[in-house]
Amino acid sequence: MAASASETVRVELAERSYDITIGTGVLGNLGTVLSASGQVWHAVVITDENVEAPHALAASTSLSAAGAAVDLLVVPSGEPSKAIDVAADLWQRMLDVETDRRSMVVAVGGGVIGDLAGFVAATFARGLSFYQVPTTLLSQVDSSVGGKVGINLPGAKNMVGAFWQPRGVLVDTAVLATLPEREYRSGLAEVVKYGVILDAEFFGYLEKNIAEINSRDDAVLRKIVTRSCRLKADVVEADEREETGHRAVLNYGHTFCHALEAVTGYGEFLHGEAVSIGMICASRLAERLGRITAADTKRQRELLKALGLPVEMPEVDAEEMLEAMRHDKKVAAGKLRFVLPTRIGHVELVGEVGEEDVREAMK
Repeated sequence: MAASASETVRVELAERSYDITIGTGVLGNLGTVLSASGQVWHAVVITDENVEAPHALAASTSLSAAGAAVDLLVVPSGEPSKAIDVAADLWQRMLDVETDRRSMVVAVGGGVIGDLAGFVAATFARGLSFYQVPTTLLSQVDSSVGGKVGINLPGAKNMVGAFWQPRGVLVDTAVLATLPEREYRSGLAEVVKYGVILDAEFFGYLEKNIAEINSRDDAVLRKIVTRSCRLKADVVEADEREETGHRAVLNYGHTFCHALEAVTGYGEFLHGEAVSIGMICASRLAERLGRITAADTKRQRELLKALGLPVEMPEVDAEEMLEAMRHDKKVAAGKLRFVLPTRIGHVELVGEVGEEDVREAMK
């Protein structure tokens, strides 16, 4: 596919600032884009078995053409790769290929690869520069932006990690054509989330363009990816390391989501599917607390369903869910806290939520 004109979203973080380059058919430009910001002597490309061909190979070819020595390291696909044993294996393999402080880690894949490769980059040799090439919709609009990297513990998602900003992000919406339908729809949950938490107009745009979104229209995809990245960049700029509480708005639905993923063993639901269910639970909770109308919850539910996402909590033990929620990073002084909407386009971090209300919201 011929490359489209690209758009750039700038993430302003002083000396850690970087560009998100968004276009269609631009993966082959990776070497050129990276060279423009300085010579890359050695690139360690980290990917998974599903993405190795054709996307990671194309990225590696582009980097080689730009004069970089390239080592391609492949890990198994799926959430179980976000684990300490996989990170340790990568550290050793990077040592074997003589990775040093001048090397760059290039993550080519979805959110699992971005989180894992970023964590490895942040910790190897006390920190290597790294670059994100997200290949799923979810990673393009969410996990590749903002510098959160990490791995899972058996009972707690993303509990070991760091804030480690990439040197940049290259988003090629053309790679979404090869994305399995379920993976594509999973990413749409994070897109809907941005509308609920920050931009009512964007939420309305999604409602009006359901057919185009479902058919993966290139122009619409570029628009929703660009807008999602801009919205997340704004939040990250205001609260890079989650010190003021502002960045917590990005976790709308995620307290329920992470608990659901944990109690189902990180295998039954894709992350976006769990986010979708979690958003509806959070909106129901907001309803119970008198913070939002049933009509606003219905709009979210209908949009998510129209985009092929689940909205019903499966049969899970409520007490197991609550126990998992107690490990959530938003817990303060042992009390559960939730990001809850007050209207489409605005959410707030709410503490002192009663556990009975949480149980009822999951029904």
